[in-house]
Amino acid sequence: MSLWDVPIERFNVKEVHEPKGQEDAILSLAYSPDGKSLATGSKQGIVCVRNISDGEEEVLWSGHGVSVESVAFSLDGKYLAFGGNDKIVRLWDLSKKKLVYEMEGHTDAVVSVAFSPDGKYLASGSDDESVRLWDVAKGKKLLKFAGHTSDVRSVAFSPDGKYLASGSYDTGVQLWDAATGVLVRELPGHTYGVTSVAFSLDGRYLASGSWNNGVRLWDAATGVLVRELPGHTDRVTSVAFSPDEKHLAAGSADNSVR
Repeated sequence: MSLWDVPIERFNVKEVHEPKGQEDAILSLAYSPDGKSLATGSKQGIVCVRNISDGEEEVLWSGHGVSVESVAFSLDGKYLAFGGNDKIVRLWDLSKKKLVYEMEGHTDAVVSVAFSPDGKYLASGSDDESVRLWDVAKGKKLLKFAGHTSDVRSVAFSPDGKYLASGSYDTGVQLWDAATGVLVRELPGHTYGVTSVAFSLDGRYLASGSWNNGVRLWDAATGVLVRELPGHTDRVTSVAFSPDEKHLAAGSADNSVR
């Protein structure tokens, strides 16, 4: 894994750290809310937190044979959640430096995890075609969101925490009431599996990326398609809004970011 410094003013890219002896494929990563640390999950089941300033790393958890598909920090920086192909969602307390919960219930790999903005809840998406909502304080399952007919590859909370979006290989994007688990609306249109969903920071828009090489921008309140964003020549694997909401980035298997 390499870490890059990207000065916005000049759009230069400079490599900051590259851990030596890296032989394990990194499958997931997430910045801490304060921007001082970077968490990674690997194919061999290693969860690390790296210090951005000096590149020093701390191994939090090692699960032999467990591929860690997703990692996420709570917004207060207290917890790190991660999920993998052993079907378990794990919650690590960063201040106490210990694993506090192993949350079981999924019947296939957990490939996406996301905290609610208030940090009270954790959502997980799985290849078992479901989304589950967990109580962070108790480590207990609260709700199961059932509606997809294939792997759920991405989950994201709206900034106000009222809604939860999910994207699936069934080509669908679904918007749920996070408090009740009721399906609010479906956003059809992708012709291949959806790999990533993301809300804009004001909650007005929802973006989705798909195996059909495209990105779609939706009005989150109405479900109306605002715009299709073509350009990639291979599947889109990730989408993200900039903090100022002026830009939407998409990463693709065509080796480009747009």
